[in-house]
Amino acid sequence: MRRGRHPVIRDPDDLGCYKGVPAVIDKDMAAALLGEDCDADELVLLTAVDRVAINFGTEDQRDLADLTVAQARAYADEGQFGKGSMEPKVRAAIRFCEGRPDRTAVIGSLERAPEAVRGTSGTRIHY
Repeated sequence: MRRGRHPVIRDPDDLGCYKGVPAVIDKDMAAALLGEDCDADELVLLTAVDRVAINFGTEDQRDLADLTVAQARAYADEGQFGKGSMEPKVRAAIRFCEGRPDRTAVIGSLERAPEAVRGTSGTRIHY
């Protein structure tokens, strides 16, 4: 019998045996935690857009190339980033940077990943 890997809880109706439960894993936060666990200096989160933006989809949209952790948190707390899209990436980047003040997180597009790593594309988040 093949054993799957999924979250489990103790089933109180079955003498404390375990049973599987549905779950969603936030891949961005998982990446931040893995980076933290590996003591990485930089975290790169790739997505479909070149930069994080505020006022997304409006005439006042502004792409952001560089943010401090405090600025990123303030924008996230204002609701500037989509709950199911950009906000999890920004929150993961904040968490990663909080682990050590010399860390940097980059959020950028998959198409321009080399440029994001070099610092010529993407949004850099740091202290």
